[in-house]
Amino acid sequence: MDNIMEVEIGTTLLRGVENLEAAQRTAKEKLAEKLASTDYDAVRNRLQNKWLDRFMKRAMDIGVSLALIVLLSPMWLVVAIAIRLSSPGPVLFRQKRTGFNGTTFDFLKFRSMRVNQEDFVKSEELEKLQSNGVLLKAKRDPRVTAIGALLRRTSIDEMSQLINVLKGEMSLVGPRPLVPFMLEKHEEFARVRGLVKPGLSGLWQIRARRFNTSADFMVEHDLEYINEFSFLLDLKILMMTVPAVVVGDGAH
Repeated sequence: MDNIMEVEIGTTLLRGVENLEAAQRTAKEKLAEKLASTDYDAVRNRLQNKWLDRFMKRAMDIGVSLALIVLLSPMWLVVAIAIRLSSPGPVLFRQKRTGFNGTTFDFLKFRSMRVNQEDFVKSEELEKLQSNGVLLKAKRDPRVTAIGALLRRTSIDEMSQLINVLKGEMSLVGPRPLVPFMLEKHEEFARVRGLVKPGLSGLWQIRARRFNTSADFMVEHDLEYINEFSFLLDLKILMMTVPAVVVGDGAH
């Protein structure tokens, strides 16, 4: 049975590998162009001068995350019970992600997979793509539990990151936090990205996210956000996040 499952998920994930690699090459060229036109010191100084925007952003992060945690706590209790009943293991999935100034933190999600399944699929093709920063998600992944599929489809699995926001490790809005290995080959991009906190939502989430399949594909959106950061932009992104979550495009 395990072998059958491995073939199924391998086929799903490897479909269109050539197209992904071609898109990745294009994205790398775009990365080089974008970074060449980005003045790190100028961007850093501009962000530092926006002290009022940053203060209002942090105040909103604290107020909104705290209010939502209290408001959603009954639902979180139900979700926690459902996760524990669906399969053995912890309620929360923890993973090291890269945050502000390149520091790492424990990124939280409600667990949607069976435990010890992160390394379920192994192939030279997959490892090659993942080592270059490609994010692969199967729409019918046998590792995902029944309750996990629902949590992913509704983005409820992401709600536990409000704890990261309240702790100051993340913000409500910003580039999505990536696992460290995805930025190892892009040191300059990682440095620019580290000028702001990673976010629960961002431009990537509200702009056809199912077509953004790698760290490279996020470059355009991330740099646009960093270069144009303002408190008003954060408010606009948050307002656009609600319909994006309701539609659930790209969430699986």
